[in-house]
Amino acid sequence: MQNPLTPEVLADPVALTRVLVDMESVSLNEKAIADCVEEVLRSVPHLTTYRHSNTVMARTDLGRPQRVVLAGHLDTVPHNDNWPSTMRGDLMYGCGTSDMKSGVAFALHLAVTLPDPRYDVTYLFYEAEEIESRYNGLTLVSQAHPEWLEADFAVLLEPTYGIVEAGCQGVLRATVTTTGARAHAARSWHGSNAIHAAGEVLRRLTAYEARRVTIDGCDYREGLNAVGIHGGVAGNVIPDRCEVEVNFRYAPDRDPAAAEAHVREVFDGFDLVVTDSAAGAAPGLDAPPAREFLEAVGAEPIGKLGWTDVARFAALGIPALNFGPGDPNLAHHKDEHVEIGKIRDGAATLHRWLTPA
Repeated sequence: MQNPLTPEVLADPVALTRVLVDMESVSLNEKAIADCVEEVLRSVPHLTTYRHSNTVMARTDLGRPQRVVLAGHLDTVPHNDNWPSTMRGDLMYGCGTSDMKSGVAFALHLAVTLPDPRYDVTYLFYEAEEIESRYNGLTLVSQAHPEWLEADFAVLLEPTYGIVEAGCQGVLRATVTTTGARAHAARSWHGSNAIHAAGEVLRRLTAYEARRVTIDGCDYREGLNAVGIHGGVAGNVIPDRCEVEVNFRYAPDRDPAAAEAHVREVFDGFDLVVTDSAAGAAPGLDAPPAREFLEAVGAEPIGKLGWTDVARFAALGIPALNFGPGDPNLAHHKDEHVEIGKIRDGAATLHRWLTPA
């Protein structure tokens, strides 16, 4: 098959976005798009290119005093009658337009067209961001080739609608369990209803007052919510067990241990098991490349309300932020789309930042 990433396409971030969107790459099916990206990058003389599974890395080695990373994931969520792409005026519709083929287009366009950036640049095009962490390309690279991730600063090209979303929230998931005693529903007084006991769990959640935190001028709003409830034995049995799944999104001034301690305090007296936990990331705006990036954007940053792979870089001591043309509110939606103007403006911003003065 002829590679659709032609020189003409690579020269235009808008055309490149559409071609990338039309290359099907639902999570765990990224081989074809990774093959095309790898072929392009290996043909660029100012880059050294490597591959691990379906993650492709290319880097300059110009002897610059600082190195930055531009990273974007190649995969998308499953299609929802929204593939291939369509154009409606100045909007491009299709699965992955916002999250995040338009961001990937930025990195691929710059990798090919900017041979002499002001920093050394590592371009990472990675697999399986949209599914479990064990498949995530950054996770796999950090285990097999940690030197690929070494840098002074990183930009995750996630959808942010053209503004800087700094850092990210941490996330903790837990199961709160209530217990009782089974009995026949006709003689309920012989038992103890575990689902009724869950009412106190829900009451505490309803009364919970979420904390708002400002870090380096960026606001983060926490949230603790029930996201699932499971209980019941049969239509004529008083249940002896009920589980409430809770999700805690917390500001990056808490670490996972502090987040867990807080959730356990909220549900004191109940059995609680943490099922998943991922640390957040501080804004990281003090790094010189970050300050210069903010100057190129020309707008104040905001805190990222959600978890992104910036946390993986933060865990390695690398400050990172999110920046991309898509609207994060449209990610995973059937009518996912991106504005053509946002693609052009974002590409110009990155070019302005990376071009030597």
